[in-house]
Amino acid sequence: MDKKFVVNIGRQLGSGGHEVGEKLASRLGIGFYDKELISLASEESGFCSEFFEKADEKASQGVFGGLLGMRFPFINDGAVPVTSCLSNDALFKIQSDVIRKLASKGSCLFVGRCADYILREHPRCVNIFVFSTPEERIARICSLRSISRTEAEELMEKADKRRAGYYNFYSNKTWGAASTYHLCIDSSVLGIDATVEFLEEFVKGRLLRGVTP
Repeated sequence: MDKKFVVNIGRQLGSGGHEVGEKLASRLGIGFYDKELISLASEESGFCSEFFEKADEKASQGVFGGLLGMRFPFINDGAVPVTSCLSNDALFKIQSDVIRKLASKGSCLFVGRCADYILREHPRCVNIFVFSTPEERIARICSLRSISRTEAEELMEKADKRRAGYYNFYSNKTWGAASTYHLCIDSSVLGIDATVEFLEEFVKGRLLRGVTP
């Protein structure tokens, strides 16, 4: 696969999607971007990373609550005038530009952040959604965050609602729906490492066939 390509991964919280993406990117020898996009967008725009952290995978409505549309002082020195007015839609555009720029430079894997929609015109994309059973998700969240089962369930519900709202708002598609992606996979069936191996073969098979999404 000597031509540039992109893998985009959507995921449920607790499904292991981040770990799957990181390991898959390593096996494919391509760049990996998840939370890294926040700092890159901050560097590219000159705006404080706090903006992007607050808006991260949240729909336009209510990201900043009462602050939406106000003028913000949290701007890196010398980059953008303090009088600039910033909205979460503007933040989405900035992050989208960063994603397109990275994809134009080389092969990479993006986790979340509507990358599949942003790169919908890329000629060599593979779009994947990773999900898992509620029990597996709860167990993973409890382990990673050292929280109770009740707290994990609440976090799962809020995260799913937030990610779905963000994705559906900006893409006009349905987060987690099979028709939205090239492949949806339950990471609890094979386990993380075997899921990564399966996805590696799937990505290579799709790209080698020269299929254009």
